[in-house]
Amino acid sequence: MLSQSERRAKRNAVIRALGGNIIEVYDYGIYAFFATYIASAFFPTDSAFLSLMLSLMTFGIAAIARPFGAIILGSYMDRKGRRAGLLLTLALMSVGSFVLAATPSYAAIGIVAPLLIIVGRLIQGFSFGVESSGVNIYLAEIATPGNRGFYVAWQNASQGLTAILAASVGIGLASALSNEQMMSWGWRVPFIIGCLIIPVLFWLRRSLEETEVFLKSRHPSRMRDILRILAEHWPMLFLGIALWILQTTGFYLTTLYTPVFGSQALHLAPLGNLLVTVCVGSSFFVVTLLSGALSDRLGRWPLVVIASLAIMTTAFPSFSWLAAAPSFTRLLLVDLWLSFLVAIYTGAVTPLIAEVMPTAARTSGMAIVISIGSGLFGSFTPAIGTLLIELVGSPAAPALWLTFTATVALGAAFALKRFAPISAQEALI
Repeated sequence: MLSQSERRAKRNAVIRALGGNIIEVYDYGIYAFFATYIASAFFPTDSAFLSLMLSLMTFGIAAIARPFGAIILGSYMDRKGRRAGLLLTLALMSVGSFVLAATPSYAAIGIVAPLLIIVGRLIQGFSFGVESSGVNIYLAEIATPGNRGFYVAWQNASQGLTAILAASVGIGLASALSNEQMMSWGWRVPFIIGCLIIPVLFWLRRSLEETEVFLKSRHPSRMRDILRILAEHWPMLFLGIALWILQTTGFYLTTLYTPVFGSQALHLAPLGNLLVTVCVGSSFFVVTLLSGALSDRLGRWPLVVIASLAIMTTAFPSFSWLAAAPSFTRLLLVDLWLSFLVAIYTGAVTPLIAEVMPTAARTSGMAIVISIGSGLFGSFTPAIGTLLIELVGSPAAPALWLTFTATVALGAAFALKRFAPISAQEALI
């Protein structure tokens, strides 16, 4: 039983770790909310569809850098400690965010402008390659016995807060500024806000204590040792990636993609689309925490299987119903339903993956899983959804992508049960 001071220390550690994570996810994902304006500022063409695709592909291009960040920064955290790594990722993210906020438009400096935006996104991707996994591992290692799922759930639940924050900023700007002002300079404000908050987060993270698990464990001194360990455990990495793509695809589709999807595909009012995102973010936050706690009682695997199966069977019918008569109410109901299932899945799958990673390279392994799963699949979800709509000719088309990832995840869950039949209480030692 923890004393009151120990409980307070745990709570403060969670807050400090999550504070930086919320803003890093915000800085990384806010681009998607304002992709239409960024398309006009940096990728002007005669085709609105082409400009938007270029903008969304640039959002996704950060995926190229994420695996490199996972390996380089992940190995740094496995060698030097969780605290040092979390400070480094925050510094890199601040550089990338400043580039996005300060780069002049295409009209001002020509082709240099989109190139700088690409550089900024690559820096953000490199940093983000280990941020989420680093926080997940930190929370898993400070968790009290029997509550690891609940502790780890806070990281993913905080992504819901990120969606709320980003959408709220968008609602404020849409209410206060005209469309001309938004096109001219308003879209930069969210990036500037992210830059201004970062110094406070540095102060918070500097006070983080290193985890006892890291201090008491033997950890590799060289990157090649970590790579060797990961190579020996490649089946767990492969299955972890297959599981993670559903989490990231589902989250991106129901939150970050909603403003663009609602406006461009459904032709709904931008303000209503942002309100949907706020509601979905709130639901995701609460349900992810409940799922994490529930997975501590019922186990991770049953929740992963039930949620992935439900997404696989209901995603396309839900989107088809929405496409038949687009409205604010239908968009809200569909997004709430799917985000509910994604949150159930997220709360269970995150600690499950952390528990099957090799101890000596846990951060690197988790970082590779998330960076590839999120980078190659999640980050391109807005672009893939937009392309599918163009090819299929129906707003329901993005659900095909979600159904595919749910099918892959379900297969991976059964494979993991066969190859790694360990319990949460036996893992993470």
